[in-house]
Amino acid sequence: MRALIVSDIHSNLEAFDAVLADADARGGYDVVWFLGDLVGYAADPGPCIERLRGLPHLAIAGNHDHAVTGKLNPDLFNGAARAAALWTADVLTDDELAYLAGLPEVRTVGDFTHVHGSLRDPVMEYLISEPAALATFALLKSPFCLVGHSHYPIVWTEHEAGADVALLDVTAPLMLKSGQRVIVNPGSVGQPRDGNWRASYLLYDSEIGDAGVLQHYRVEYDIGTAQRKIRAAGLPESLADRLARGH
Repeated sequence: MRALIVSDIHSNLEAFDAVLADADARGGYDVVWFLGDLVGYAADPGPCIERLRGLPHLAIAGNHDHAVTGKLNPDLFNGAARAAALWTADVLTDDELAYLAGLPEVRTVGDFTHVHGSLRDPVMEYLISEPAALATFALLKSPFCLVGHSHYPIVWTEHEAGADVALLDVTAPLMLKSGQRVIVNPGSVGQPRDGNWRASYLLYDSEIGDAGVLQHYRVEYDIGTAQRKIRAAGLPESLADRLARGH
């Protein structure tokens, strides 16, 4: 079984389409595992929802998905994110809003638990510190956990003394092992924040190695078109500018 693992698309259709095309060119996939924040920030929330719904997929909700459906107060966001959430809620159809509202916060798929933020706080906690990672490991019932939210492509590995973190490496596969416990973030499709503007994603192949393999990829996309759409929609200029900076 091959799974395309994506997170934090954030209404960036150009980035999402580039990832889908790149994954197809690398042998394709059987299912998309989506880790939350389908909408927010960029200008194509409806088309991104349509793309994902047209694929075999399993999805969970992120904080931006909750904000546009009324499950989370957008006033908790910074000014640009709040503006994008309110605009998105206004342009989506009732059917699209219902789809987002129906997404669960946590899902278990075989050996993997999917959650946007952390198991301690599924949509809001950034899993970027050792204490946060250890708190999720303490609640984790499966060997492996997939998260999003921070937009950083990283892996936390549990060991007796705590947990170590490392950046995912596009040049080396992450071989999963029985008895091992890891938390993996594929990075962001639509708004990377690790200094690399290219869309970030993972492919999982369950047939390789002991417990499968995760391979990290980065793919270029048409940033100029994504930026023009953001500006044409009247969204904050900062949301267009940051795409090229990768943070």
